[in-house]
Amino acid sequence: MSLILEVESTLTDRYQTTIPETVRRALRLGKRDKIHYTIRPNGEVVLTRIGSSTTEDDPVLEQFLGFLAQDIAHHPDRLKAVDASLVDRIYKLVGNIEVDLNATLPTEDE
Repeated sequence: MSLILEVESTLTDRYQTTIPETVRRALRLGKRDKIHYTIRPNGEVVLTRIGSSTTEDDPVLEQFLGFLAQDIAHHPDRLKAVDASLVDRIYKLVGNIEVDLNATLPTEDE
């Protein structure tokens, strides 16, 4: 099942709009990023971030991030701050472990 998020924005008198936060997060947009519009024959417009490659994206991660964005938008009261004791506990568990993110995975982990 695909997760579909719907959001709205308003045009100003100068035909400008603010891209809603949910859309900015979903597209990982930052200040000064460029966006691309694809206008389909049925009038549908697809907004994408220039430079993003859909072939490199992880579809499961994208769905999860979309779910998180929707949950945060609908239930901001559920957000909890990470307190210092949890950060200390995390460092005690994994603080001395070094990870090379560029290292090749062993064949049993692929």
